[in-house]
Amino acid sequence: MTSTEKVTRGAMRLLQSMGYSSICELPLTNGRRADLVGVNKSGEVTIVEVKSCLADFRSDQKWQQYLPYSDAFYFAVDEQFPLTVLDEDASLPNVTGIIIADAFDGEVIRPAKRQKVHPSRRKTLHLKMARVAASRLSAPIVRSTS
Repeated sequence: MTSTEKVTRGAMRLLQSMGYSSICELPLTNGRRADLVGVNKSGEVTIVEVKSCLADFRSDQKWQQYLPYSDAFYFAVDEQFPLTVLDEDASLPNVTGIIIADAFDGEVIRPAKRQKVHPSRRKTLHLKMARVAASRLSAPIVRSTS
């Protein structure tokens, strides 16, 4: 299992323990693909951007484009990640939360600031999540040759 897979798994487990159902690699309407998107019973949407290392974080110029799609936005990193980088102004520490995760679990060490997703965008996100999840679940059946 790669570092990215471990952090993603731990972040998903954390979201589940917080009452979220989540899906990986969800395409958004702006053409971007969010690493992890969770929705809770109230319909709140949380996006988690997984960063496997500092180079991965430094080379990513697109994560701010995910903010309008989430009520809460987190970076998920492993315990070796230099957290001071996520406190820099460019990381929007007054908006973004931080999750430390491994293959088994995750922990929120800085809560994300809550913001409201526009209602029409929220509806689109919910439908997108449902359709992508249903397509992924039905794919083995649809592709079956027996």
